[in-house]
Amino acid sequence: MTTESLALARPRNLLGAGLWLAQGGLAFFLLWGAYMKLGMPLDEAAKMAPWVAAHPGLARFTGVVDLLGGLGIVLPALLRIWPVLSVWAAAGITALQVLAMGFHIVRGEAMVLPMNLVLLALAVFVLWGRTRARPFAAGR
Repeated sequence: MTTESLALARPRNLLGAGLWLAQGGLAFFLLWGAYMKLGMPLDEAAKMAPWVAAHPGLARFTGVVDLLGGLGIVLPALLRIWPVLSVWAAAGITALQVLAMGFHIVRGEAMVLPMNLVLLALAVFVLWGRTRARPFAAGR
């Protein structure tokens, strides 16, 4: 490799590393949320998230969405099986966070908005980065 090609490769490597870190963070928080909403008794989950007691059906539904998003943001890219599904998962997580922020604002739960904003920023970064960088392009 020449010095020029190394200089061009570094930003792409940093972007790739940043995208994997963002995807790992999203997967962690979404899978934790899925466990809380699907794996714990609802009364225990309601101690951490009061809205769960008022909306148990929504809690179960969003638990399934969290599980699918947490797996979908990492597994297709990691296994290189239809990696575009990771891009679609990032788009879904973006929509989920926007809707979650609206839900929490209506309920007066502003204290959870910073976490939603962080997850939204990570999802938008992954969506942008994976559509821009295309490191998982078909045929590679």
